[in-house]
Amino acid sequence: MKIAYVFKSNMASTFQLGTMILPQLEDNSHMVDVIGMFFFDDNIMCLQKGNPVGERLAKIAKEKKMLLMVCDQCAVRRELAEGTFEQCGSGEVKAKGLVDGVVAGCFPQLYSALGPNAPDQVITL
Repeated sequence: MKIAYVFKSNMASTFQLGTMILPQLEDNSHMVDVIGMFFFDDNIMCLQKGNPVGERLAKIAKEKKMLLMVCDQCAVRRELAEGTFEQCGSGEVKAKGLVDGVVAGCFPQLYSALGPNAPDQVITL
């Protein structure tokens, strides 16, 4: 089964991702194929360069060809992207200061990126 995660709730990337999902991905016990993760609000902070959770996740994402995307508006607001609020949703905003492989976007970019390999389920945490 192919899964995409959306990290929206307060501290979801710290708790559910950092202490449950990521360790299971690392030891191949998660039982599903995670094809993408989309981060909102302060959940994007775990993806800053040098953050241990983000660095570990970037390694797994590269190995498993997993999409890591941050909300472009959330990233602009936190100075973790190049672009303006007016460009949000257009695909023109570029992530910066984040671990390797992370892209910035909005729902149109998420749908486009996951479309060719659509998930069976999307789980929002």
